[in-house]
Amino acid sequence: MRRSVLHDELESFARAESNRRVELVRAADRDAAHETQPAKSEVMWIPYGPAEEELCVEIAADIGAAAAEYAAIRRGVGVMDSSQRGVVEVRGAQRIAFLQRMVTQDISKMVTGEACESFWLNRKGRIEADMCLCEFADCMRIDLDRFVAKDVAQQLQAFIFDEDVSIRDASDECARLSLHGSATLRMLAELGIQVDALRTNLRVVSGVIAGHDVWCARRDQTGEVGVEVFCATADVAAIWRHMLDHGLRGDFVVRPVGWSAFNAARIEGGTPLFLVDFGKANLPHETGVLARRVSFKKGCYLGQEVVARMESLGKPKQILRALRVQGEAIPVSGAQIFAPSQDGAGSFGDCIGAVTSSTPAPMLGSAGIAFGMIKNASAAVAAEVVIAAEGELTRATIQETLSFLPESKA
Repeated sequence: MRRSVLHDELESFARAESNRRVELVRAADRDAAHETQPAKSEVMWIPYGPAEEELCVEIAADIGAAAAEYAAIRRGVGVMDSSQRGVVEVRGAQRIAFLQRMVTQDISKMVTGEACESFWLNRKGRIEADMCLCEFADCMRIDLDRFVAKDVAQQLQAFIFDEDVSIRDASDECARLSLHGSATLRMLAELGIQVDALRTNLRVVSGVIAGHDVWCARRDQTGEVGVEVFCATADVAAIWRHMLDHGLRGDFVVRPVGWSAFNAARIEGGTPLFLVDFGKANLPHETGVLARRVSFKKGCYLGQEVVARMESLGKPKQILRALRVQGEAIPVSGAQIFAPSQDGAGSFGDCIGAVTSSTPAPMLGSAGIAFGMIKNASAAVAAEVVIAAEGELTRATIQETLSFLPESKA
């Protein structure tokens, strides 16, 4: 498993937090101080990527305090090491015109400072990548899952004929810090970034932090402000430390956050993830984010005929839905979803889908929430379903939207 470039920094932070808690215990109860255990690292590392673990990258599930990390997202700034994300760089004067013929969104009028979410499909209309295209002055940086970046770069390269376009997978050279939290723009402004350009979602700006070049793309995924900070891999540790040191001097919390806190916040915020909630076997109409990724007013692109036919002639066989769990049990990813029993003889009917991700929702008093891929015929809004969770069956209700947050947040 490939180590995170921030592995040592996160381990050091966790040890420092452990030591701080030990000292607090000792100060509060000096009589019990001799019984206090030595500080230990509390980073929980998990693999992300292919089934073969040796091909994965490690990501931090939590850095010792998942609840505090979640609180940082909702009240301050959570700084996430996003080693699972990749970058494809597209350069050349004709890059936008070229990509306009490739991706599902209309980017024909895209200018420097803008970002756009889109799919890249194959000829059968299946999703090869879920992208955020970020147009900077010198190039376009495409944010996507690390484990599809190489293939996408090669696939796009194959369509270049004589256009002034060059494409490469820059994932190893370009690191990523994902900032999530209500104080994100304030912190970036204090660090010298011109945040006026980031006041609305899907905007980008270049800048310098701690003497290092960065490229910032606003992409809200948790119901709070989100900013992806691209930088050279060699610079990411220094930038990470500078952000945390700045937080120590401020009046809002800045702390590292792991996958667990981000996962809870992004499910609450209604953000499904590629290769988690939908994948390469899916059509755009099945993802729940069709309107955010696909334009039906643009010209041809790879897979367009399948997408247009689905839009005009029929419905997908399945679709991603948000589920509010009624009991206390939390279903896990892969848990089967059943239709309620129709004849009263049993507690459930046919299997109609599966949970793709789930979490207790702090914003809803730790109630269970989930995304599930459900057969379209059984996916009506407000319909009840039955889910296997923690060794029992529990009911859940299908929501109208993917977001579980109040409208003002969503």
